[in-house]
Amino acid sequence: MSTVQGASPRQIVVVGNGMVGARFAEETARLDPNGERVHVSVVGTEHHPAYNRVLLSGVVAGDYTPDQIRLPVPDTPGVTVRTGVTATALNTDERTLTLDDGRLLTYDELVLATGARASFPPIPGVTEADGTPGQGVTALRDLQDCQRLLALARPGAPVVVLGGGVLGLEAARGLIGRGMRVSVVESSPWIMRRQIDQPAARILARRYAALGVRVHSWRVASRWIPGTGLELDDGRMLPGDALVVTAGVRANTELASDAGIEVEHGVLVDDRLATSDARVHALGDCAQHPGGGAGLIQPGWEQAAVLAKRLTGKAPHALYTGARPLTRLKAEGIELTAFGQVHEDDEDLETVTISDPHGGRYAKLSVRREKVVGAVLLGFPEAAATLSQLYDTGAPVPADRLALLQGLPTAPDQDQDEQGEALVCRCNAVSRTDIEQAWLDGARTREAIAQRTRATTGCGGCVRDVQALLSGMQDQTTASVG
Repeated sequence: MSTVQGASPRQIVVVGNGMVGARFAEETARLDPNGERVHVSVVGTEHHPAYNRVLLSGVVAGDYTPDQIRLPVPDTPGVTVRTGVTATALNTDERTLTLDDGRLLTYDELVLATGARASFPPIPGVTEADGTPGQGVTALRDLQDCQRLLALARPGAPVVVLGGGVLGLEAARGLIGRGMRVSVVESSPWIMRRQIDQPAARILARRYAALGVRVHSWRVASRWIPGTGLELDDGRMLPGDALVVTAGVRANTELASDAGIEVEHGVLVDDRLATSDARVHALGDCAQHPGGGAGLIQPGWEQAAVLAKRLTGKAPHALYTGARPLTRLKAEGIELTAFGQVHEDDEDLETVTISDPHGGRYAKLSVRREKVVGAVLLGFPEAAATLSQLYDTGAPVPADRLALLQGLPTAPDQDQDEQGEALVCRCNAVSRTDIEQAWLDGARTREAIAQRTRATTGCGGCVRDVQALLSGMQDQTTASVG
């Protein structure tokens, strides 16, 4: 596709300046650096520049400052970013978007990246009459929530986290790191029920208990009493100066539904990431694709890359076919990776399990037709790295499954290299070769590697692997010089 001489670039409007909306703008700028094909206008409600929401628990823990989790802003003539403005109405017939400051934007293509908001359960005291958080209550979805939480709870104060999923557990670990006394309440039979099995959850709960976090599974909250705490369904009162709600999210679909676009749990999209209106697209947490992906950053970024290729004309037939989710719990001192099928139990599924409650470790590997289809790995970082690569590439699993879980050497399959190179950073599709090339080009620190390749800028789960690669390359360089 070539740009017609003298033709104006097509206008793309992006609603939402979160991680996925910002990535779409960045991908578009990379494909069309001079803005000759398209011009992208991004509008976001928050006054802050785009930042990595996945690392908010790290801000709570004090591991990062807000400046350190900011995402790059494309410095190109083809991208304009407006912060602190909200889209109030979408007219698909006229192709216009109305903003709350009175401006009217016209578009050739519109991208909804409106994300999701915290879901507050209908528990007395948790919300006010207008639906806003009650006294002493906060979510953990944005920087304002972080600031609110840190203002509510001081070191030594009791805090209750409602929700024992990934975000709740990461928040709990961060709060413990700040010197607070933390309780976690989960209504399911065990924590992280979607990602791990019950034996793993028991050991994980013990690990948290050793850190000082009290985990209450299979318990329902009855009411929140500001200044006192959270009352449970069994009558117990958990003391709390603050209540952190991490009990799920709701996609922000109102703009789309009000415009007559088809919506269920999210805005319905097909493999082209198009909605029921062919000129309107949706990405990330607000999108509902048959192959899943909402709630995870890697699929959102994959969607952004696919749509950028389509709308710039660089790859007009590019498609998004679904997600292969992998979860890493980002909690200091705890290494947990889980992916794929971990709950299924059928005849053609082979499983290998190692349970070490005393050592706080657990591993479960699921194999079907010689391919890794799922795993739970708590305290097995070496195996986690290897198995996630086998899962990504679809390479045949080595015959010695037990040695694989233990991180021991195994004989590689002869065809393994033909399956494709494994990724170090799944969020950004960065391979070991990419990192080695960045090193050869002069990147000697993690920050420099991140700037060149984007590795470590997603969920943060690959920081350890990238640091290990850098250390190994530095040792090789030193040895060769010596």
